[in-house]
Amino acid sequence: MSTLLPSELPPSAERAAQDAAFASVNGVAIDAASISDEARHHADAADPLDAGRRALVIRELLRQRAVALELIADADPLDDAAVDRLLERELTVPAATRADCERYYQSHASRFRRNDIVYASHILFAVTDRAPLALLRGKAEATLHEVLAAPDRFEAVAREVSNCPSAGVGGSLGQLLRGDSVPEFERAIFDSEETGILSRLVNTRFGFHIVRIERRAPGEPEAFETVEPEIARFLDERVRFKATQQYVEILASRAKIEGVAFGEANGPLVQ
Repeated sequence: MSTLLPSELPPSAERAAQDAAFASVNGVAIDAASISDEARHHADAADPLDAGRRALVIRELLRQRAVALELIADADPLDDAAVDRLLERELTVPAATRADCERYYQSHASRFRRNDIVYASHILFAVTDRAPLALLRGKAEATLHEVLAAPDRFEAVAREVSNCPSAGVGGSLGQLLRGDSVPEFERAIFDSEETGILSRLVNTRFGFHIVRIERRAPGEPEAFETVEPEIARFLDERVRFKATQQYVEILASRAKIEGVAFGEANGPLVQ
């Protein structure tokens, strides 16, 4: 069966495709080309096009608020400096206390060890311009179910389908220390005590990973005094992120928005 190009779609289907790509904020349109370009920065989202559309709507909400407060001219784009000025003016974010940091340290002890080693393997479904993301995710999920049902097939499947050079050794990554991999992969393998094949896909900038943890070699705990500044920065950023989500929700509730439904503030913020 041939695939219809947009120009070959029936009028009703073509209009639906255009509507799906379109968004506007208080009458300011965000075109399909801009949304498509932005979607490339959200390749690990369940729906990159929707994530791109939402991110641009949020930026336009912030831009219009910055214009209203005379922080930028109406013709100016919203740059990072303008966002910082806007949030500094509009948000009040409490700083983390020492007690807050101590509670976090005690609750996440595994994050504050030096020289943790994880022996892991993976099967990578790499994101490329050629493969539709939804199709790639579906293939990765089907393969995950396959290896969960037959764990002894992991190495064979890695050799057959993985897009990583490690496929030649059954997906083995050997021993990994913190800092050896990208942050999103590192969080998945170090921020828990799980072993065996993880029951979920790990999404990174490279694609979708099926991960198996062979074993762990715990390191030594770091003293609280050593990591307190790092914890304080993390908690401050987390509180600021949540406050910014709530602020965006307030702006959205006062605006006329087409193309994006704002419920809980769980979409991407300013990228």
